[in-house]
Amino acid sequence: MRTRIKICGICRAGDAAAAARAGADAIGLVLHGSSSRILTAAQANKIIDAVPAYVSVVGLFVDADEKTFYRILHDVPIQAIQLHGNESPEVVASLQPIPVIKAIHMDGKISNTLKTWRKAISQLHLTNLKSILLETAGKRPGGSGVANDWKAIRRLQKSGAFEGLPPVVAAGGLTPETVGAVVQLLRPYAVDVSSGVESGRRVKSAKLIGQFVRAVRAADESPA
Repeated sequence: MRTRIKICGICRAGDAAAAARAGADAIGLVLHGSSSRILTAAQANKIIDAVPAYVSVVGLFVDADEKTFYRILHDVPIQAIQLHGNESPEVVASLQPIPVIKAIHMDGKISNTLKTWRKAISQLHLTNLKSILLETAGKRPGGSGVANDWKAIRRLQKSGAFEGLPPVVAAGGLTPETVGAVVQLLRPYAVDVSSGVESGRRVKSAKLIGQFVRAVRAADESPA
């Protein structure tokens, strides 16, 4: 299966266009929270104007209230929502039918967290929960730029911890140099990168994006 690629934290229209040219499947725009990459609705719409057909636009939120969600969704035409805070399954249910990606931390409570979401998917019929994104352990919401515990994720895979859950997105400190090995180890549904393809604050590097995409595609073609 081809690994999907999302370039997150896009802050410039040219960077969105570069991601699309390189072959990214999706871009991420930070629309709520305290990130240095946060965008206004006007900035987000300028970027979206540069995104060609068949490249999805995902909006990132951190513990937003319902009013904030729908105000931003009214102003910014995104295709999916990525939640990076302590949002409950009930919040995901309230957003139906909008597709949701829920980020969770790879911490000591990961097994119980996965069980909670598995139970909620059944009880609340979370048909809009499309992916679980595994973030590096830590209290800070959003990307940390620190490598995730890939071996621990692999152990969880082998134990069946992700059964009954939507597809997994690998994230956490990925770079063009490291992503190939992660794809070969985990065979995730998707990979998500932000700081690993940046040349400066709020600036993505077209060269690094291209290298990242090529590394994922090479790993996809390598033997399992």
